Amino acid sequence: MNKAELFDQIKQKSSFLCVGLDTDLTKIPQHLRKNSDPLFEFNKQIIDATADLAIAYKPNIAFYEALGPKGWESLQKTLEYIPNDIFTIADAKRGDIGNTSSLYAKAFFETMDFDSITVAPYMGVDSVKPFLTFEGKWVILLALTSNEGSLDFQLIASKSGKPLFQEVLEKSQLWGNTDNMMYVVGATRGEKIAEVRQIVPEHFFLVPGVGAQGGSLEEVAKFGMNATCGLLVNSSRGIIYASQEKDFAAAAKVEAMKLQQEMSELLDKYCY
Repeated sequence: MNKAELFDQIKQKSSFLCVGLDTDLTKIPQHLRKNSDPLFEFNKQIIDATADLAIAYKPNIAFYEALGPKGWESLQKTLEYIPNDIFTIADAKRGDIGNTSSLYAKAFFETMDFDSITVAPYMGVDSVKPFLTFEGKWVILLALTSNEGSLDFQLIASKSGKPLFQEVLEKSQLWGNTDNMMYVVGATRGEKIAEVRQIVPEHFFLVPGVGAQGGSLEEVAKFGMNATCGLLVNSSRGIIYASQEKDFAAAAKVEAMKLQQEMSELLDKYCY
């Protein structure tokens, strides 16, 4: 899926919602746990309830890896169930070099056929480039995250005097372009979103932190939106765990609709 196709989906659905499939066996409704594949059954019902509202789905790979081969099977079934016109993100945060990075890229882009993958840039260009050799696939580079520990490195001044996250943004533009590279920018650092947008005006951002983590959707849109929207805003727990009863899918749809309706208004206000 290229940038124009992604924006077309945003316009069709009046939404820039990414639903995070951080599916935890200990948190899904009790009645599903007797199913032969409870993770997939949960994901399937969440997808059925939200596919008309979501532009992207983002499975967090750790929740599937933790279960070994059965978890990988659930992940593959989930990926195959997601409609073809919805963008898929492997939230894997890979970041190794050489053949290892190439094999990670092959695993997620060829074997599993995700549209994109999150990548950590700390090891530099040779940890990112192998992912960029796959036509039609995207790298989503960690740039400015919203976790407390991000202060340990991301805002420290480099030799040039710029914060490290700015160096990452500037340097990485030599590696990819607006059709194969996005950036992770945390919603809870609203005052920084405008700084990131100034450095990379045309790229898409994947924005976690709205909903359960307290980020403001209005602030994200005000400071981060561009002429093609340029945003995929993720909500995980706030949608998929809206209920732990048999009505969990219906409850997820209600929460997704609330976000979509707000997004529709923000698109009219800041984009169109």
